[in-house]
Formats: sequence, C-alpha cells, structure tokens
Amino acid sequence: MSDYTKPLPRPTVSSQPFWDAAKRHELQIQRCESCGAVLFYPREVCSECLSSELGWIRASGRGTVYSYTIAQAPTHPAFREDVPYVVAIVELDEGPRLTTNIVGCDPAAMRIGMPVVATYDDVTPDRTLVKFRPADSV
Repeated sequence: MSDYTKPLPRPTVSSQPFWDAAKRHELQIQRCESCGAVLFYPREVCSECLSSELGWIRASGRGTVYSYTIAQAPTHPAFREDVPYVVAIVELDEGPRLTTNIVGCDPAAMRIGMPVVATYDDVTPDRTLVKFRPADSV
C-alpha cells in the first residue's frame, strides 16, 4: 500500500469531504440546499442556481456506464503495467456523472449501460480511490 507510485489526486478545500468519505468507503456527492440539484465534481457553487449553499449526501454507489474507452497504451508511464484498462464515465443513480476506472471486468466485456457499483482502492494510508466494478460481480 505504501509503495504506490502512480499519480494521486490532490484534494482541495471543496473536494476534501469527498476524499474523506472515500477513505471510509463511502461515496459522497454534493447537493444544493437552495435548488436540490445533485452535483459532481465537488465545487464551491451550484452549477444550476449558483448558490453557495452546498451540502454533502451519501450516494448509493450504484450507476451505469455512460461511456468508456479501453486504454491500450498507458495514459501516464506509471500505468504501463495496467494496460489494457478501462476509463469510464459512470452515471450515478442519483444523476451526476463521474470519470473513473472499471475494475474486475474483462475490458472486452464492457458495455454502455452496464450496471456498476462503487469499490474502494486504499492505495496509500491516507488516500482511497473510488473505482467501479460490474454490479453482477457483487
């Protein structure tokens, strides 16, 4: 776990609650207290009404593959040993879409609309990445 050499996200003030939840193996997304919009990526103001009254809610961790690509060449030298791997946009049941990796699935079996569920990869003692796997593998 401490030998992780791949690039890691750098939490910001806005995204820190997301990363804290991931460490607890929870998927949290923002909800606007003014208009009710559910948002992802973490931000300081609502993309619908521009309110700064944003809170955090626990998401189900379920969604479907909206789009994907299979990386046949590494997107960064540190991912050389991982090819081929799937980079996907998952549409959460709550509505927002997020970019992630699909794991636990043969890349050739990937399909748009595939039901997926969040899984958590504790890559360092202080960082957990949210990835997804096919829901039927749960």
